[in-house]
Amino acid sequence: MSWTAERARVASLSRSRTPDDPELIAARRQLRETRLAEHIAKVVAEAPPLTAEQRDRLAVLLRGGGQIA
Repeated sequence: MSWTAERARVASLSRSRTPDDPELIAARRQLRETRLAEHIAKVVAEAPPLTAEQRDRLAVLLRGGGQIA
């Protein structure tokens, strides 16, 4: 699903749900993940191939285990 479809889902749910509704929270999380995934795919497609070391470093960042040095 595209991020715009996810955004529409969040908008629809936010009309009838409270901000702490689990389904609305999950939809917002999915929207963030979808936008991030689309951005990553675009950047990777435009960039030169990464080395194994670069891929490993980025994977650590995505897992929340490191900072850019």
